[in-house]
Amino acid sequence: MTSGIKLTRRQAMTAAAAVPLAVSAQMAQAAAPMQGASKAMASRVVLGGFEVTTVLAGSRTVGDVQTIFGRNVAADEFAAVSQANFIPDDEAHFYFTPTVVNTGSELVLFDTGLNAAGITAALAAAGYTPDQVDVVVITHMHGDHIGGLMNDGAATFPNARYVTGTVEYNHWNGAANERFEANVKPLADKMSFLEVGGSVASGITAMAAYGHTPGHMTYMLESEGRQLLLFADTANHYVWSLGYPDWDVRFDMDKTAAAKTRRKVLDMLAADKLPFIGYHMPFPALGYVETRDSGFRYSPASYQFML
Repeated sequence: MTSGIKLTRRQAMTAAAAVPLAVSAQMAQAAAPMQGASKAMASRVVLGGFEVTTVLAGSRTVGDVQTIFGRNVAADEFAAVSQANFIPDDEAHFYFTPTVVNTGSELVLFDTGLNAAGITAALAAAGYTPDQVDVVVITHMHGDHIGGLMNDGAATFPNARYVTGTVEYNHWNGAANERFEANVKPLADKMSFLEVGGSVASGITAMAAYGHTPGHMTYMLESEGRQLLLFADTANHYVWSLGYPDWDVRFDMDKTAAAKTRRKVLDMLAADKLPFIGYHMPFPALGYVETRDSGFRYSPASYQFML
């Protein structure tokens, strides 16, 4: 059976020409406004009986990066390594990523970012409020780790106890450092101090990683047979520091000790195939390390923690 409607050739051509115009008009009406690049602020995984959440307390782009990383290598080598890893050699994006561990009995925050606004916004994105934090652990006392401890002269985390390493605290306590005096010293009466091997809580153990600062610590999480290392600033960039542990880093206070520590910790992670969270790794900052030539390679986590 055929339709009784017939189009002349001219009518058919006119109708065909109108279709793209109608589609274009419809698309123009349906198009959403541009919103720019997206940026997640929280990512949560399960480690045995723990919930481990990384929170992005800040990020920024910096230039002149070889004044920070790889200062002891030639510019052409630095450029070649950067190109081989698909990143520019003249700028980088920095991440500042505290970690929240819910042990089931306590909410433990590791480091506090650059300022109170940044860490409270990041915690909110993760579903937490500052008053829920039971323990604040400071891995070391550079400004981007202690910056969120105080908020307009008051403690950002009013119900928390504070934990840090003895060596680290003693160094900064005698250094007349403005950020330490403003952000750490007011909390000294609520602070307890750990030696290497000390415990923050059941399943959270302090490990020495000296060099970046005199008392820089990492923390091993262990729950129900699973482990994860909170790596802090052992390496500050996933290529120029982690990949090449002997490259000089401006932020390392004892550069020889820091390089030795980097290689030791990275060797352990690679050999034992342990996951880690690095404070300055690309967000969500969770991954693995594998050996590559005389150095290492960062491998971001995918679905390992969903199984």
